[in-house]
Amino acid sequence: MKIVIIGDGKVGYKLTRQLSAEDYDVVLIDNNEEKLGEAMNRMDIIGVHGEGGDVEVQKSAGVPEADLVIACTSTDECNMLSCLIAKRIGAQHTIARVRNPIYYRQIGILKEDLHLSMAVNPEMTMAEEICRLVLFPNASKIETFVKGRVELIEFPVSGDSKLQGMSLAEMYNRFQIKVLVCAAERGDDVVIPDGDYVVQAGDRLHVAASHKDIDQFFKLLGYRKKKMKNVIICGGGRSSFYLALQLTNIGMQVKIIEKIRGKCEGLCETLPKVTVINGDATNHDLLIEEGIQDADAFIALTGMDEENIIMSLFAKSQGVSKIILKVNEDQRVRMIEDFGLDSVVSAKTVTADAILSYVRAWRNSQGSANVETMYQLVDERVEALEFIVKAKTRYTDIPLKELSLKPNNLIACIARKWRIIIPNGDDSIQVGDNVIVITMKKQIQDIEDILL
Repeated sequence: MKIVIIGDGKVGYKLTRQLSAEDYDVVLIDNNEEKLGEAMNRMDIIGVHGEGGDVEVQKSAGVPEADLVIACTSTDECNMLSCLIAKRIGAQHTIARVRNPIYYRQIGILKEDLHLSMAVNPEMTMAEEICRLVLFPNASKIETFVKGRVELIEFPVSGDSKLQGMSLAEMYNRFQIKVLVCAAERGDDVVIPDGDYVVQAGDRLHVAASHKDIDQFFKLLGYRKKKMKNVIICGGGRSSFYLALQLTNIGMQVKIIEKIRGKCEGLCETLPKVTVINGDATNHDLLIEEGIQDADAFIALTGMDEENIIMSLFAKSQGVSKIILKVNEDQRVRMIEDFGLDSVVSAKTVTADAILSYVRAWRNSQGSANVETMYQLVDERVEALEFIVKAKTRYTDIPLKELSLKPNNLIACIARKWRIIIPNGDDSIQVGDNVIVITMKKQIQDIEDILL
């Protein structure tokens, strides 16, 4: 399968690295010859120097024979033009990154006219993720499946947690709630645990269930779900716009602090319900003046990782209960978690997950099950995949206890019509089910891949 990626920025580089590691035939187009050379030295790819919107450059990159073209430069117009040209000269499928709110409001028309297979808006997708974290403040991360009906929640186990010293089998028996611990992190180690796993303080657990059961599980653990009302957002970019819009629509009071006056004026015009402050959020006195001590949530979304980290640490020192920050560099995430800042988001990660889901789904479209959703967890060491079972096969209508799974694989959840099933050995997979699989093996294309 030949994939051409246009743009060697953060998203383009991450996609190139992951797709080339999965043995796709990847060609990368970029107009920065030095960056392109570095990418070619690090990865088994072909690089083509030039503008992605140039027909001749696309032809030299083999776009007419490409199965998929992904345009993810920093410019929406370049991405859409590149996809239009790619489709016109023979590419089978095209994906464009489109970030401008004006363009994205009419994405239905643009997709049809440009013949796009998919349009990705990283900032809006990230804003949706942050909104879920604000609504469920006990979680460090939340991934959703089956159109939001199933949630995969990551949370740290504190020293006073009821779970400390308890095996998972004991936990299931005591709480009698349909949840499943899918993955557990302890230090640098990660496992897909069985019932004998004993929870310790400092562990990070990934738990799957319906929203209702997750909520009930946290209540039994003694977590009080604080009603979030006052939110401070630092940075006035597109992510902040999308997030503020979502939060005000559900009745929260939102304040955005942005140091560029022109951005502030634009936000005031488009977000009349939001209080917009023109100032530098790295100024601690300003944050105190604007009421950081009374904030229920503090969200750092500037374009500088260092600024986001510093502001978040100050918010933590002021007793803010929920802190979320954007970090672009993957290697900084673990360091930040050691500081107690565990809700970290990344636009490039949500974009890569969305596009990789599409690639996996298209690649295995002739198999017994299609990939609907995919997330990478724990520094890309674990994958959570949602499959839709579309045909009878050797694993359908057979009790799970009679199926032998390869090590480090787990069938976490089955969604059947309006039922959410946390499966036991007597449950079975049926045609039409949505099945969520947790795996430490990369490149899973089909449920068949996890069976012995």
